[in-house]
Amino acid sequence: MIQTTQQGTTLRKELNAVDLAMLGVGAIIGTGIFVLTGLGSLVTGPALPLSFIIAGFTCLLAAFTYAEFASLVPVSGSTYTYSYATLGEFFAWVIGWDLILEYLLAVSSVSVGWSGYFQSLLAGFGIQIPHVLTQSPLIDGTSIMNLPAFLIILFITWLLSIGVKESKRVNNIMVLIKVAVILLFILVGAFYVKPENWTPFMPFGIKGVFQGAALIFFAYLGFDAVSTAAEETKNPAKDLPKGILWSLGVVTLLYMVVSALMTGIVPFQQFEKHADAPVAYAISITGQDWLVGIVSLGAAIGMITVMLVMLYGQIRIIFAMSRDGLMPKFLSKVHKKYRTPYVSTWTLGLIAAFLGAFVPLDQLAELVNLGTLAAFVLISVAVIVLRYKQPDLPRKFKTPLVLYVPVLAIIFCCVLAFNLEVMTWVRFLIWFAVGLLFYLVYGYEHSNLRKKSNSNSE
Repeated sequence: MIQTTQQGTTLRKELNAVDLAMLGVGAIIGTGIFVLTGLGSLVTGPALPLSFIIAGFTCLLAAFTYAEFASLVPVSGSTYTYSYATLGEFFAWVIGWDLILEYLLAVSSVSVGWSGYFQSLLAGFGIQIPHVLTQSPLIDGTSIMNLPAFLIILFITWLLSIGVKESKRVNNIMVLIKVAVILLFILVGAFYVKPENWTPFMPFGIKGVFQGAALIFFAYLGFDAVSTAAEETKNPAKDLPKGILWSLGVVTLLYMVVSALMTGIVPFQQFEKHADAPVAYAISITGQDWLVGIVSLGAAIGMITVMLVMLYGQIRIIFAMSRDGLMPKFLSKVHKKYRTPYVSTWTLGLIAAFLGAFVPLDQLAELVNLGTLAAFVLISVAVIVLRYKQPDLPRKFKTPLVLYVPVLAIIFCCVLAFNLEVMTWVRFLIWFAVGLLFYLVYGYEHSNLRKKSNSNSE
């Protein structure tokens, strides 16, 4: 049996396999399909579906390893918990610190994108938010804050604080709406494809395809957040693998079809001036103006679900680290009525809200990608280590072709990571250095594992 130190406060079990798959789809389909498809096409051309296949295949390899661990360690914390149980406390700290950066910046950056879509929707009804409340002051010196970005994160924080059952209902409804919008785009857009727009198919060569995969990898951010819900899942050993793999399969298919249609409707070069809303632009080219507003609404809803699941995952990781003594204990307090980690929920929600309101985070999107790829590498290493250390554990889900699948996951993740900018690596290493200092000053001294080891030696 895998041992962890996580004891005491527990969370209410409310989720099944369908709920988990909806969480995954909710987290993945959002900024990726409504924004990054345009940016990705500028470096890959019509070959963008190949970039989604590469990124999706990389995620699939990692998803198998996630699924195995999720069935073995059914507690909050995702990769942090799995690393803690197999590679030890220090490696767990590294990945936990990495995930804090990944999820927190993802929530804040998506809130800024959501704000832009929301303002466009209001403008369609003749409503204008005062300019001083529409952008970060670091982007526009005449603006005070991005108020919509701030408020949407506060709303999501409140929703998460009152219970996972309530949150899943809202998430499931919004996921159904945005998937319906995407299917509507596919049904209408298929009649306006011009095959000549797909020629040349790979104008930037295979290098462009891999660069596109590294760029749009952000589009897949979220399937790993499903595993953070282990402790609130009714039957985690069976349902978590299903939720992870189902959600990844659905979104990969949708990404490929949508990106192919977009570059078939519009020459990819035209997305340079419309990269903020490429799907809406592609529909506007068809003359079906009635669908433009629907797509914008679907994008706004889609981004809400991304923020909801990302913040949910972030909170559960901090909750797990706090229970292990690596973060302050107040962060693992659970509300008596709602059985949610309300202190960490509001702490992280407020931080994310202020980042979204005051800091331009567009330059940090690649940093989120690098954090995700690092997490995938560590969990793949952990699967190999555990198979050799404890081969007889009763695994209800097994990664197929062990050694080959995790090693391939590591190779693909490294290839994509080294296609990112040098400054992304510099920022990542700075964040890692800050985390290492925090661990040495606080985490090591307060670690439950260290306290237990000291008491056993006395």
